[in-house]
Amino acid sequence: VQLVESGGGLVQPGGSLRLSCAASGFTFSSGVMRWYRQAPGKERELVAAISTGGGSTNYADSVKGRFTISRDNAKNTVYLQMISLKPEDTAVYYCYAGGWSKADYWGQGTQVTVSS
Repeated sequence: VQLVESGGGLVQPGGSLRLSCAASGFTFSSGVMRWYRQAPGKERELVAAISTGGGSTNYADSVKGRFTISRDNAKNTVYLQMISLKPEDTAVYYCYAGGWSKADYWGQGTQVTVSS
């Protein structure tokens, strides 16, 4: 299983970014996909999750209304669209895949920095 995140970077407060996670090595449509983040000195936290078919999503309260998770099962890719970014959104963002076995799979992470 391989998960490769991209799309991170430096953005000003109020700006937008779209993260992508390209997945391989498993049947993508069978995997529950999630985005987590970890800020310096803090625990990793769940940001957003999407069901296998994409019909069900959920979000951390801190990002509701600003972040949108989506997936394209034809492209084996999950996305995280982030708008109205705040300095407190600064973190390393990780892609997660699981749900078809007992194992959890993680990407290497992509840095998002929100700063003026």
